Amino acid sequence: MTQRVELATVMDRLAVDALVTDYAVAVDDGDWEAYRRLFASDGRADYRSAGGVEGDAHKVAAWLSESLRLFSMRQHLIVNRRVRFETLDQDTGDTARVQADYINPMRLADDATSTAPDFVCGGRYTFSLLRTDDGWRLREVVVQEKWRHLPDPRPTPVIN
Repeated sequence: MTQRVELATVMDRLAVDALVTDYAVAVDDGDWEAYRRLFASDGRADYRSAGGVEGDAHKVAAWLSESLRLFSMRQHLIVNRRVRFETLDQDTGDTARVQADYINPMRLADDATSTAPDFVCGGRYTFSLLRTDDGWRLREVVVQEKWRHLPDPRPTPVIN
């Protein structure tokens, strides 16, 4: 590999990493316009394993916007990122796949008694990316939720 190819690969890795980070920030901040812009024109997402929907970025953004209103705080951490570049139309590096684990602590909006998360889930993302004229974009996001911790039921007050 030449130094030029190695530098291009490093630059692509940084751009792909930034896109995955932008994804997490858009979801946590509820910035659905930014979320939609992260996707290629044919981009799709699949949240069915987490009780959600599958569809194009507009449909999924609408679902996320509605369902995440339950949570006043979200902090999505995407870690252990494995990046693999692939080929499209004989050009090396036009596509990429990222497999990454996530943990997502959230705070229910109806509980003002604490700032600590009371709902936490975790699993694995698979991101498929495409190099476009506008840079790297998401072609597909698949969520594989592996676990979740729900809040403990609140005790019923004792009336004497």
